[in-house]
Amino acid sequence: MHSESVLRDELSDLANDLPRFESSLTQLAARLGLDLAALEVDHIAVRCHQNSTAERWKQGFLQLGELFSEKTINGRPIALFELRNPLKVGPWQITVIELPWPGNRLYRHEGWEHIEVVLRGDPAQLGMRALALLADEGLCEPGISVKSSAPEGEGERLPNPTLAVSDGTVTIKFHPWSLKEIVTSESC
Repeated sequence: MHSESVLRDELSDLANDLPRFESSLTQLAARLGLDLAALEVDHIAVRCHQNSTAERWKQGFLQLGELFSEKTINGRPIALFELRNPLKVGPWQITVIELPWPGNRLYRHEGWEHIEVVLRGDPAQLGMRALALLADEGLCEPGISVKSSAPEGEGERLPNPTLAVSDGTVTIKFHPWSLKEIVTSESC
């Protein structure tokens, strides 16, 4: 989004929101004692309150890349895009964007919401591996929440547990697989 895409009307709000997201992400990582540069980040995700916003963002992302998956997960559509040119976020060049349509939960902010980190290894041990990366004192700070879940899309063959750590502004999620690996598993 640091190129011609910043000018695209469909994504101008996201382009303007990226510095806020990067700053908040850096602050959360510092609170958690997490070395961002050492992480394998698979994708970045947005959140919105209205279907019309999701549709507008979808049209913008379609101009910048390819839709490689669109399915219902946990009761709402989620579209996955691979960008032709990576999005620079912190120390990473991210090519995959996750765009969920609004669900039952209303997020505080419309815009960039989380990054997802791939922690390879036994899915059953994901939580332990993720927590081992985080400073205990950071996890005990006011406003920090930790949540485990196991989102499932129809046809997925890989177990996909998630550990999410959030300060209410941004979230860092940990998974054992990349989104492309999950999508590929559906066709096996």
